[in-house]
Amino acid sequence: MVEEKSVLKEWILSTTVSIVDYRTACDRIFAWTSTHQSCYIIAANVHVVMTAYWNHDYRQIVNQAALVTPDGMPLVWALRWLGWPQATRVYGPDLMLACCQRAAQEQVPIYLYGGTEAMLQKLQENLQSRFPALKIAGTHAPPFRELTPAETTGDIDRIHQSGAAIVFIALGCPKQELWMAQQQGKLEAVMIGVGAAFAFHSGETSQAPRWMMAAGLEWLYRLAVEPRRLWQRYLINNPVFLILLIWQLCQHQLKPKP
Repeated sequence: MVEEKSVLKEWILSTTVSIVDYRTACDRIFAWTSTHQSCYIIAANVHVVMTAYWNHDYRQIVNQAALVTPDGMPLVWALRWLGWPQATRVYGPDLMLACCQRAAQEQVPIYLYGGTEAMLQKLQENLQSRFPALKIAGTHAPPFRELTPAETTGDIDRIHQSGAAIVFIALGCPKQELWMAQQQGKLEAVMIGVGAAFAFHSGETSQAPRWMMAAGLEWLYRLAVEPRRLWQRYLINNPVFLILLIWQLCQHQLKPKP
């Protein structure tokens, strides 16, 4: 069982979000790898929080994660407004790089699961170039459909045989969170859902400029790059999230102070 007594959490709508920074998150992850814990980490943005708000089963999956990091600036601002001034962003793609750097230093093998074969090839090349000592134990791009039980079992066996202690999963929300939850207790590794990180770090998709990320405008950049895929996520989810968050903040302000 994963203990999290020292990890502070706060509710944002119906989702618990961990109050962590990159160093704390990495410390926790590598402590779990040293004891072969089977657990999963979610990098949560507005899309994750809203999906959890609408979907009870998905909400349970998110709230049972070992860590739920504040991946987007709107969540960081929400945490600060709710009384956590120390809250900082722990962005999935950057968390992946921080873990890879430490994995290279400590010789902890990793596995890359998701994306396409071409993406994985380029991603592996880029990671090895950036972290020459990094041990990439294996990669696999599952088909873009629901896997059969035999295929899932084969994937888990392949990861176990590789000896990987950390598995980065890039299947997209909510598919990657569902996959990680289903493998908890079966896969003896720390699973980290990193969403678009494979596309970013392989160079297949461009990232928003850092100033847009800091200003909370990454969604606007991504909408401009992929309007057909992302318009509903941002143009519907974001306004509803804002309305619900304002309501939560009003309730927070009206609470009697201890």
